[in-house]
Amino acid sequence: MPQLYPRYQYFEKHLSLSKEAAEMLHERYYKDYGLAVSGLIKHHEVDPLEFNREVDDALPLDGLITPNAKLRRLLCDIDTAKVKLWLFTNAHVTHGLRVVRLLGIDDLFEGITFCDYGRRPFICKPHLEAYCKAETESGASSIENCYFVDDSNLNCRGAQSRGWTTVHLLEPGTSDTVDRIAKNQIRDLEELRDLFPQFFKKETNDYDEQSMASQL
Repeated sequence: MPQLYPRYQYFEKHLSLSKEAAEMLHERYYKDYGLAVSGLIKHHEVDPLEFNREVDDALPLDGLITPNAKLRRLLCDIDTAKVKLWLFTNAHVTHGLRVVRLLGIDDLFEGITFCDYGRRPFICKPHLEAYCKAETESGASSIENCYFVDDSNLNCRGAQSRGWTTVHLLEPGTSDTVDRIAKNQIRDLEELRDLFPQFFKKETNDYDEQSMASQL
């Protein structure tokens, strides 16, 4: 398996830092700005498109990320007459679309709000402007109709502050006692079926109930 190019290696190379210093600065910028590259732009005048080319777009993801049939089935079971599926990522568009293509789910979303590395000001989650941008681009009718799932506590905090219904997807190894920002916490995306049954196709819910009854 090819070794991934960790982001802190970019810090080592371009800022002439030790591995330890690079990792610490990367984490600091991520916590301060929501995206490490934001700190590079603000303090070191780094070209974010260059960063994207050397880091995200350079990752050897083919073969590492493969089609996810379970995730596709979950998304296909959502009633798109009630829900508009929309991607919202801090990645540049090339990386964001590449990942969902490799997962085999790129055709299931109506659009994407991404962090445009080629524009200023640099807008990303968890900053308010990013959520407003997503609302506009997705055509959200109201804040109350925005539902957000993310594995970042920082991003969930921003969405919750905006008034969105927020679900924090806990990463493996994360304690249940983690600072609870979102009203909802899950460990598996399948739990969305129980959290929001009103958004899934009725025949899917009926099938699940029948399957469960047959096992009792």
